[in-house]
Amino acid sequence: MKQKASSKRVNEQARQVIAETLLFEISDPRLRLVTVTDCEVSFDRSVCNVYVSADSASYDTVLDILKRATPKFRSSIGKKLSWRVVPELRFMLDTSVDQAQAITQALMRERKRREQLNNLQEDGGAHDE
Repeated sequence: MKQKASSKRVNEQARQVIAETLLFEISDPRLRLVTVTDCEVSFDRSVCNVYVSADSASYDTVLDILKRATPKFRSSIGKKLSWRVVPELRFMLDTSVDQAQAITQALMRERKRREQLNNLQEDGGAHDE
């Protein structure tokens, strides 16, 4: 379903405020590699799904810290955006970066395997002459 321009704008406003709050106001070093990749704000602005990427080894820790910092994020949204309602925040993992890395690694392994196979075939062909 295609999003309306106003809906995209609202999502981007939420993402920007949450990302800035994470960067400048939350001082936990365990969050330094966390990125806010997207936000989806409900039509009535009562709920905001916040998608974050992080190191796969620290997923649980990151989500726990972000959930505990939710009041700070909500306060920032309330102060910086002129919305009637400050949404409930739901932090969710965006694993697309991990999936992209897994695909890249699989492609690299396949490329290496093919190169080795080609080298074996070339070496085998040289002995046949």
